[in-house]
Amino acid sequence: MKLAASLDELEARLGYVFNDRALLERALVHRSLVNESELEATDSNERLEFLGDAALELAATTHLYNRHPDRLEGELSAARAALVNLRALARRAEAVGLADFVSTGAGDILRGGRSRGTVIGRSYEAVIGAVFVDGGLAAVERFLEPWFEEFYASYEFSPEALDSKSRLQHLTQGAGGPSPAYHLVASSGPDHSRLFRVEVAAGGETLAVGQGTSVQRAELDAAGRALAALDRDRPDNREPGSG
Repeated sequence: MKLAASLDELEARLGYVFNDRALLERALVHRSLVNESELEATDSNERLEFLGDAALELAATTHLYNRHPDRLEGELSAARAALVNLRALARRAEAVGLADFVSTGAGDILRGGRSRGTVIGRSYEAVIGAVFVDGGLAAVERFLEPWFEEFYASYEFSPEALDSKSRLQHLTQGAGGPSPAYHLVASSGPDHSRLFRVEVAAGGETLAVGQGTSVQRAELDAAGRALAALDRDRPDNREPGSG
C-alpha cells in the first residue's frame, strides 16, 4: 500500500480528500499485484472500477442535461460517449499522474503502450468509485466537475457525431418540422433469420423505407436513406437546370 505522504500528494492532485483512505488505497491496486501476493481477489480495484463506471456515466449525464438544455437526446448521448470511455479516462489519469501511485505486479505494464492506458484508465475509474463510496454521488459530481468543464469547453456538438436516427431528428426539428416517426411495415423469413422493413415519415410524408435483421437496424437504415435523399434534394446539390 502507498505511504501516507504519497497519498497526501495524490489527494492534492485529484482535488479530493478522502474520509476513508482505505478506499483510495484499494482503488490503486491492480489485479496483477493480487496475482503475485497474498491479497484476496476482491482486494483489487475491480469492484470499485465497476462502481465508478456507473457513477461516471450518471454524473456525466446529469452535467450534460443541466448545462445544455437546448441539445437533443442524440447529441447528449454522443457527447457523453466522447467522455465516458477508456481513452478519455486514460488521458485524465495521465493528467493527474495517476501512474505514479498505481500498484501492479512485476512486469512493465505501466511503461507505455496500450497496457498502460488500460491500467491507469481503469484505475481512475476505480478512484471515481472510491469517491462514490466515500461521499456519495454529490461528491462524485463535485470531484468530476473540473474535468467535465475542461473537456466540454473544447467539445464541438455536431450532427455528424450522431447516429443516423439522431441526425435525422436533428435535421427535421432544426428546420422547424416534426420529429420523424418509424413504422414497421413488413417482416419476413424464418424466426432465426427475420428481415424487417421499416418506414420513416415526418409530417405525414414518407421519407424512406429501410430494412435490416432487426427493427432497430431497419430504423437506422431507413434514417440513413432519408438523410441521403434529403441531402440530394438540397438546392446546392441539384444538377444545374434541374429546378
